[in-house]
Amino acid sequence: MPPYTIVYFPSRGRCEAMRLLLADQGQNWKEEVVTLEVWGQGPVKASCLFGQLPKFQDGDLTLYQSNAILRHLGRSLGLYGKNHHEAALVDMVNDGLEDLIRHFGQQLLRNYISFADYRLLDLLLNHQVLMPSCLDAFPLLSAYVARLSARPKIKAFLASPDHMNRPISARLKL
Repeated sequence: MPPYTIVYFPSRGRCEAMRLLLADQGQNWKEEVVTLEVWGQGPVKASCLFGQLPKFQDGDLTLYQSNAILRHLGRSLGLYGKNHHEAALVDMVNDGLEDLIRHFGQQLLRNYISFADYRLLDLLLNHQVLMPSCLDAFPLLSAYVARLSARPKIKAFLASPDHMNRPISARLKL
């Protein structure tokens, strides 16, 4: 049985960065899909801390909040920098990505991979689905997407039916 379980809607949403990270790191996970219809009925929502998904299980540890989950995976899988200084920089980039997701600000890039890279990759790939030419004027971001997407395990995951058939948003069906 896979050590990890992701409980989320039938979309990429806030979990695709986790899926990218787990796939790239060669980890297995199980998916429990909650449809919007089931969510709207209330009991599942009421059972969730903060009344929201995603819910992530790592053995007997249950976490909510996508950034907390990514930080946990980053620490567990050695993707949180080499020391406290680098970990602080990774936190800064990840939190900056949260702002970017909300406000479309400036992107920050580094020379090593961390859990924040999976968030940025997911965000940029989603933008390319919505507007395929959106990175044409940004060669550094285009190269970044190409470089990460070419990692063998990410490439395989992105080509898998699990990824391809999962919409970006359950509400929008994109």
